[in-house]
Amino acid sequence: MEQKIPQCIGIIMDGNRRWAKEKGLPTFAGHKAGYDKLKETVRWAKGVGIKHIIAYAFSTENWKRPKEEVGYLMDLLRFFVKNEIEELKKENVHVRFIGELERLPEDIRKGIIEIEEKTKNGTLTLAVAVSYGARNEIVNALKRIVRENKVDEITEENFDDFLWTSSIPNPDLVIRTSGEQRLSNFLLWQVAYSELFFTKTYWPNFSQEEFLKIIEQFSNRERRNGK
Repeated sequence: MEQKIPQCIGIIMDGNRRWAKEKGLPTFAGHKAGYDKLKETVRWAKGVGIKHIIAYAFSTENWKRPKEEVGYLMDLLRFFVKNEIEELKKENVHVRFIGELERLPEDIRKGIIEIEEKTKNGTLTLAVAVSYGARNEIVNALKRIVRENKVDEITEENFDDFLWTSSIPNPDLVIRTSGEQRLSNFLLWQVAYSELFFTKTYWPNFSQEEFLKIIEQFSNRERRNGK
């Protein structure tokens, strides 16, 4: 039987700090390892034919973390938008950013505009959720609908158009690493019928073998979407 491949996957990349602590490393090392793991995972997804990834990189709640940690995460994001364009184009990856991007430093916002434009022809979309919270996303969508007054009737289908994930399919599958079994304000509207997979593996330790096993398990699940 032919394996069913999800069109879109969401990833809650959790466990970077605990990974670093258990190894006696600074928190920053965990975040750098998580950054490298995302790049690997994009290649694995591309290899099996997945077309869209939504990666939860930095939540609205994460702004409350220690100033030094937030600063390092902003530096990682700054490095990504300034130094990964050519590699992403080579890998045929289109990058998008979703979230309250206005909260980011100005140079990062400018870098986001550039990297989104220069990678727009990629065949795999990587949506990076930064300063993201699903409740904020829904409230923001409602405010846009009221402000723009473009629809006579609100439906599930046209409501999607006002979300930050507009034009990206809802995830067929959501993976959360590190053992936590909750969504933590991630894509609350979009995951209504997503298959959820939780693994105890810390994100930096997440392997291609485990990824492919999850894809296989997804393929074997019967998805009725409430029917």
